[in-house]
Amino acid sequence: MTDGAADRATTVFVAHRNLLFTVAYEMLGSAADAEDVLQETWLRWSAVDLGQVRDERAYLVRITTRQALNRLRTLSRRRESYVGPWLPEPLLTAPDVADDVELAESVSMALMLVLETLAPIERAVFVLREVFDLGYDEIAAAVGKAPAAVRQIAHRARRGVEARRPRETPAPAEVRAALASFQRAVDTGDLQGLLDVLSPEVVLVSDGGGLRQAARKPILGAEKVLRFFAGILAKAPGPVTSEQTQVNGAPGLLFRIGGELDGVLAVRLDGSLVAGIYYVRNPEKLHRVGTEAELRLG
Repeated sequence: MTDGAADRATTVFVAHRNLLFTVAYEMLGSAADAEDVLQETWLRWSAVDLGQVRDERAYLVRITTRQALNRLRTLSRRRESYVGPWLPEPLLTAPDVADDVELAESVSMALMLVLETLAPIERAVFVLREVFDLGYDEIAAAVGKAPAAVRQIAHRARRGVEARRPRETPAPAEVRAALASFQRAVDTGDLQGLLDVLSPEVVLVSDGGGLRQAARKPILGAEKVLRFFAGILAKAPGPVTSEQTQVNGAPGLLFRIGGELDGVLAVRLDGSLVAGIYYVRNPEKLHRVGTEAELRLG
């Protein structure tokens, strides 16, 4: 590749990098693996004869999708031996991501967990069709299937997601208000205050990856969730503090114990009460916390 062609390849890749990262992350649920996929995409892209490429964006999305599919199949086998519940790697996102309703919902913890129930090819087709609005022919080229087959897969994946996804998406202001009450109760050790903000049917999913204390199964019910957090507060080797931030396109919390980052928490609301808690404590999933992820749909 000549210097001019190499410069052109670099310019095009950088222009679409945020889009490609978003595609890979939504397919994999892991920022670290998404970055690896982008490295593999770049290696293949840098070897392409750009004179033969009609649509550079579509070509890059196709490479990224194929690499992400390969990795997703490997990850699916790896997660079978994961210690305890698996949660997506949390991303700190800029406030403007929350303003983009489609983007915010597509990277929300709740939807990312629903996507985990899909087969790899279903997840890829759903993400490309429902999130990025790609045409069936373009998706077919990316996943190596006939357009008719892609239509069937898209219908099946959409039906599976609709059956499991939350019915309502609360406004960010509502989530911030509920989080403020939750945060105040945890920071002050006010267990009754914590109980007051939890839905009676609240579900807590905690991900320690075998490296930090976490429940091996989802915890159901306000009283049991209360005991979980009471245990963390009682065993904490230092002061427990928290701060609100943006996690996967919605308000969330960063928890620190003794000044050290302990975990990232996202919630799902039912009315004004917290109905779902997603608490990532696995330190291997916290490396990117502190840097906002740059996401894009177009």
